[in-house]
Amino acid sequence: MIRPSQQLPKYLADMQREIEGYAKEYGLDYFDTIFEVLDYQRMNEVAAYGGFPTRYPHWRFGMEFEGLAKGYEYGLSKIYEMVINNDPCYAYLLEGNSSVDQKMVMAHVYGHCDFFKNNYYFSKTNRRMVDGMANHSARIRKHIERQGLEKVESFVDVCLTLDNLIDPHSPYIVRRSPPRSEKEKDESGEVPRLRAKSYMDKFINPPDFMESQKKKMQAEKEQEKRFPEHPERDILLFLIEHSPLERWERDVLEVVRDEAYYFAPQGMTKIMNEGWATYWHSKIMTQKALRASEIIDYADHAAGVTASSPGQLNPYKLGVELYRHIEDRWDKGRFGKEWEDCQDMASRKSWDRRLGLGRKKIFEVRKLYNDVTFIDEFFTEEFCREEKFFSFGFNERSGNWEIESREFKKVKDKLLYRLTNFGQPFIYVEDGNFENRGELLLKHKHEGADLKMDHARDTLEGLARVWKRPVNLLTRVDGKGKILRYDGRDHSEKGADYPEGK
Repeated sequence: MIRPSQQLPKYLADMQREIEGYAKEYGLDYFDTIFEVLDYQRMNEVAAYGGFPTRYPHWRFGMEFEGLAKGYEYGLSKIYEMVINNDPCYAYLLEGNSSVDQKMVMAHVYGHCDFFKNNYYFSKTNRRMVDGMANHSARIRKHIERQGLEKVESFVDVCLTLDNLIDPHSPYIVRRSPPRSEKEKDESGEVPRLRAKSYMDKFINPPDFMESQKKKMQAEKEQEKRFPEHPERDILLFLIEHSPLERWERDVLEVVRDEAYYFAPQGMTKIMNEGWATYWHSKIMTQKALRASEIIDYADHAAGVTASSPGQLNPYKLGVELYRHIEDRWDKGRFGKEWEDCQDMASRKSWDRRLGLGRKKIFEVRKLYNDVTFIDEFFTEEFCREEKFFSFGFNERSGNWEIESREFKKVKDKLLYRLTNFGQPFIYVEDGNFENRGELLLKHKHEGADLKMDHARDTLEGLARVWKRPVNLLTRVDGKGKILRYDGRDHSEKGADYPEGK
């Protein structure tokens, strides 16, 4: 049982115990949760730090604070809740909110805390990140004392332009070294031959086969000489291990990389996480916690959470509606081969096997999926039609953003494209000694959309600052291969081969 924070007034402590009881009754499983009440200025300060009470000093946090403060002062935005993925979880309540708001926020927070604890993609994160952020702050402040604020802050700026160059799936992959017997290959360059008598040798060891195996071995040896041996997606790790950085620079880059990996699961599960928290605050409030006098206020504020804006995707709305859709399908048995094979529209419309498996299914979904797999598997044509989804784009002829299609496949494909890799391009380290000049060669895995050239050039400048040598990027522009290059002073580009399908 959690002990409510000593900083909470008694009425909020009682409210926390009430909401916690409902959360446990519904089967939510979460870390101990500590609530603190902040005034709007302190709330904006913590929000500017990404929800943490302490971060390393940098001008961008001040910029975030100014934006949040002005939004609050002019009535454009208001932060109702923040919660940190930590053990225990820390959550913040805004001073002066009405009791119905505070109850709704608490219920929402318990949904988030359950998701943090149980979703697989959060399982590899640092559960003591409040301490970790304080440690990062101390490390960078130490470098500032020794190197000077301007020098360190300038390098932090560079690192933050590169903080998306990680492999967000790498924490979930078990890397195994090849068996020792494979490593200890015959250094003679000769292909091992099966023993046979001389008159049978050409049948047991066919010359054509032996020659092809020899070429294969030579190609593998050439591959082993490459640096890196295989394309490396975690570019920040490659830079940490191989770039000629000073010790303090390497430490700063490690801090930025650690924080990028901590925040990555939040980007990978934004729709699921917010949808799960919204589902549970709605369930707890409407079925347990609301008094009759609070219904209108709750309905007004809850509608604001799931409101749709033209041309914008609301993760709260999409997430909660998709969980409800899944729950309804599994309650009625609208899944499996029999359901998929049914082509009669009247039967599908009245289909109800009364299985009651919906609650169990959504708990399973929240444990195993991320946004991409969640949408890929459960964003069905029926759901798309019911929720009136459409895709939109910019029409160059009219100069307006317009609806492109309401066709299910196009809508789903566009949504998945937007979510895959956070909508950012796939970039890999291809060669750390390009053209034998110590230059860095990156490769863009072209997925149908060209790079934004201004972003690409900014990234090359940041990479060159870290690599301290010229940096190259192989991509495709207007269907043709091209290498973008930055030598530390000037940008240039030239044509290059870009194999199809790569």
